[in-house]
Amino acid sequence: MSVFIRPDTKDGVYSYDFRIRGRRFSGSTGRTTKREAKQVEAAAKEAALALIVSEASLSGPDMTVEAALARYWQEVGTHHVNADNTLRAMEWLQNHFGATTMLHSIGTSEVAVMVAKRRGEYVPSQRKPGKKYKTAEIRRRVSPATVNRTATQPLREVLLRAAKVWKVRAQEIDWGQHLLDESQERVREATPDEEDAIMQQVERGYDVALEFAFQTGCRRAEIIALVWTQVDFFNRQFTVIGKGNKARTIPMTESTFKMLWAEQGHHPEKVFTYVAKRAVKMKDGRLLCRGKRYPLTLAGFKSGSRRAIERSGVKNFRPHDARHTAATRVLRKSNLRVVQSLLGHADVKTTTKYAHAMVDDVRNALEAATTTKTTTASAPTAVNSLKR
Repeated sequence: MSVFIRPDTKDGVYSYDFRIRGRRFSGSTGRTTKREAKQVEAAAKEAALALIVSEASLSGPDMTVEAALARYWQEVGTHHVNADNTLRAMEWLQNHFGATTMLHSIGTSEVAVMVAKRRGEYVPSQRKPGKKYKTAEIRRRVSPATVNRTATQPLREVLLRAAKVWKVRAQEIDWGQHLLDESQERVREATPDEEDAIMQQVERGYDVALEFAFQTGCRRAEIIALVWTQVDFFNRQFTVIGKGNKARTIPMTESTFKMLWAEQGHHPEKVFTYVAKRAVKMKDGRLLCRGKRYPLTLAGFKSGSRRAIERSGVKNFRPHDARHTAATRVLRKSNLRVVQSLLGHADVKTTTKYAHAMVDDVRNALEAATTTKTTTASAPTAVNSLKR
């Protein structure tokens, strides 16, 4: 239908009424001449068509938070090296937003609220319920890095995948406004004596894995996930799967070769195992038999390393510092590019935190080069200068 004057109108103003792709558009042209009314109608049709095209590019099937997180877990998260952490992040996001919340309703404001809630939470207590402790527990809030890795970044990955891969409706968000600034990671190197003290306190099974971390600088998750198909004794090298599911190959030293060779036959798939000290039923329903070997778990490796550090008396040292120790020692014998390759850093800027080792070496070299005569000779005083 072209422009027309409605029967009930008395001012002679033309109206329009048309359909585009099944949608109806109608209204007043505000004009009393048919020629001008048709011009207004043509402009209205162009605007309507542009609106439909725009909505089509932005729209798509709707999806709930629960469905999106479940699909992301199946397609991506379950294949992460640290899949347990990914699953916990998915569960936290679902609890926060609600399972039935529509994904397209999450915008900048909702993300800001999520970040505020997560950074206000406390680090889970490591103390056992019912056990009495001599000192009161000091609770601390989660760090900015934890907020980024357990909430903001996982949500970002889900929303981006929903929009770009699944073609599901999702809002565009400037994630740079929500990622928190992280403090520079501290680098703690163990002295040879400290390493020996820690290794003397490690339980059997965990000792090989921890020594492997000191020698290679591999992350705990990389060590736990190492399987025999990734170990190449013929070429004396092994391959680990690091962050971002990226593989890197590391050559074996003679010590590492002997260490891995001795672990053969303990398990058909996993490299690092432990012997169960007692029969116990696990949370996943598995029954462990005393005296049998089982693959190390990330939680077990972490707690076993922490207990060894506590018993050793070494202060201000974390299990992750075994990686820092290996990197610092390698840097003293090579350069930042070598350490970057060893640790699997995508950007050498990440590796520069180990540059302190080079600075210390330069200082020690300068001290060694300084002669006794130079250090003991007294500098000329102002009085002596005046006498001259």
